[in-house]
Amino acid sequence: MELIVMDVAIIKLSNKSKLVFASFKNIDLEVENYVVYDIDKTINIGKVIQIQKNSKKEYEAEIVRIASKKDIENNLKNIEEANYALKKCEKLIKKYELDMKLIDAVYTLDKKQLVFQFTSENRVDFRELAKELASIYKTRIELRQIGVRDKAKCVGGIGICGKELCCSQYLHEMDTVSINMAKNQKLALTPSKINGACGRLLCCLKYEDKQYSMLKKGLPLVGNEVETEFGKGIVESVDICNRKYKVSVPSHGIIELKLELESKNESNT
Repeated sequence: MELIVMDVAIIKLSNKSKLVFASFKNIDLEVENYVVYDIDKTINIGKVIQIQKNSKKEYEAEIVRIASKKDIENNLKNIEEANYALKKCEKLIKKYELDMKLIDAVYTLDKKQLVFQFTSENRVDFRELAKELASIYKTRIELRQIGVRDKAKCVGGIGICGKELCCSQYLHEMDTVSINMAKNQKLALTPSKINGACGRLLCCLKYEDKQYSMLKKGLPLVGNEVETEFGKGIVESVDICNRKYKVSVPSHGIIELKLELESKNESNT
């Protein structure tokens, strides 16, 4: 990937398998345009979902042109032919008794490459399968093993929030998510609440993790003994987002205290 200041478009492929960052110049581009782009010496087509002017983001592709009517028609034919290839490949997988579950098949726009994506819990020796597919379709065959998170990104779906999966909608790279992020946000560690459609921890757990870490600074833990203007007491509950906590003081019962967030200037003095 290259990293220089360029106009960059984020392109969504028709099969949702990934988002592509592509540079462009001297093209009057708009969101929702279908574009033809060059990546790894193959010609592909996708839809622009975002444009970033003078971006410093890494880009991996270059937009060649806005897609013509013929480009779009060819892409639709390719999708149909790739679906037939998918069914054929499934039959061949049974023939060779391979431990593979096919997810999708995608032709590049120029049909110089046919990519099959699959999942498997084991390494698969698919050399004979690849040879037979190449002899049938007379093009370069790529059999790409992907993980469960990439499968969800490719297939798409609706998350527990009721919205389209983040990974298939706009995430270019999927960052590492840890159980500590759920603990940091005081979430119930129930798998159905913190796991996504892929069965792994929700990608969105990372979105607010830094903010929670900042808001927690200075707040006591539940069960801690703290000093108040009414004497010592035990912390009963903590509201991280509002930076409030309730303390049980023998002489006054439950009282609520608020901790103001230090400004950057105050913290640097």
